[in-house]
Amino acid sequence: MTSATQQSDQMLALVRSKTPADRERLLSAIVQLCDGAAASKEPAVQALINDIFMGIVMEAEADIRRRLADRLAGAEWAPPALINVLALDDIEIARPIIALSPVLQDSDLVRLLVEATLEHQIEVARRPAIGAPVVNAILDQSDPDVLAALAANDTADISVLAMNRMVSASKRVAAMRAPLARHPRLTSDLALNLYGWVGETLRGALASRFQLQPSVLEQAVAEAVRDAHEGEGQPGVARQNDRERDMMEQRLIAKLDAAGQLRPGYLLRALRENKMSMFEQALATLSGFGVKQVQAAIASGRPELLALACVTIGIDRSVFPTLLALVQKLSPPPGGSIPTLKGVGQAFGMSPDAAAAAFRKEVSAI
Repeated sequence: MTSATQQSDQMLALVRSKTPADRERLLSAIVQLCDGAAASKEPAVQALINDIFMGIVMEAEADIRRRLADRLAGAEWAPPALINVLALDDIEIARPIIALSPVLQDSDLVRLLVEATLEHQIEVARRPAIGAPVVNAILDQSDPDVLAALAANDTADISVLAMNRMVSASKRVAAMRAPLARHPRLTSDLALNLYGWVGETLRGALASRFQLQPSVLEQAVAEAVRDAHEGEGQPGVARQNDRERDMMEQRLIAKLDAAGQLRPGYLLRALRENKMSMFEQALATLSGFGVKQVQAAIASGRPELLALACVTIGIDRSVFPTLLALVQKLSPPPGGSIPTLKGVGQAFGMSPDAAAAAFRKEVSAI
C-alpha cells in the first residue's frame, strides 16, 4: 500500500513533468484524490491534499490549474489557503472559485476587492448571497463596472442604507438603473429618486410597479433637471467634486486599514487603475508618512525616495521596477528627464526602520 508521503512524492514529480502522458496521469490522480478527499478527515490525507494541490498551483500550467479550480469550486473540504490562491489566479481560473466556493468568507472576498483585478471584483459582486461587509466594500470603492454587477445581484445582502447608496450612485452610473428598477429591495421612496434620471421605458415600469402619482413624478423629473443645470459650467462645483472625491478616498483607505485589509498589493492595483491619489493615500497610511511627504517624494523625480518608502512597508525589490514605471507614467519626472536609479539598490539594503528614517530626512530637505 502506498503511503501518504510516497503518494505525495509521486504526484509532485508529475507536477514538475511536462510530458503529455504525465499531464494526463496527473489529471487522473487529481480526480481520484478529489473523489476520496471529502470522505476522509485523516490528518495524513489532509496534509497530502495541501502538499499536492499547493504544488500544482505553484508549478503547473494554466490548463491544470483551471481544471483543478473547476473541480474544487463547490468543495467544502478544500484547503482555504489553496482556494484563496486560486481566487487570485487568472480570471478564467478564478471565476468558478469566486462564484461558488463555500470556503471563501466575507473577509476573503473583501481582500479580493482590494487586491485583485477589476474582472475579479466584478465576479465578487456577482457572487450569490454576498454579505453586507462585501456590499459595503463595493459601495466604498465605487467602481462603475463593479457597482453595475452588484445592482444586478438581487441575492446580495443589501440593507436599506446600502440600497439608498446604490440608487444615488446610479445617477452617475447609467448601467445600474435598469437592474435597480427591477430590484426586489427597491422601495417606493427610492423608486421616486430613481425615476428622475431614467429613460421613458424604465419610468413606465417604475410608475406601474409602485403606482406613483403623475404630479409626484413631474416634480421628481423637474428636480432632476434643476440639479443637472445647477452643476453645468460652475468651477466651484468641479472643485467641490474634487474635494468630495478626496474625502471619499481617505475614508475608503481608513476603512481598509481599520479592517486589516490594506496591504502593499493595493498600491499596484491603484496605479494600474490610474488612481494616483489613492496610491498616495494608501502609501502614506501604510508607512506612517504624511500624504504631503509622499507627494513631495514623487514630485522630486528621485526613484530612491520611492524605494525608501517601499522598503518601509515591505515591498519586495522585484516589484519595485513595475511600481516605479506606473508612478512615472502617471507623474512624469520633472522636465521629462530620465531619472537615475542611483541609490535604489542601497535603499533595498536597509531595514524598514532605517529606510523610514532616511526617507523623512531626505524629504525634509526637498
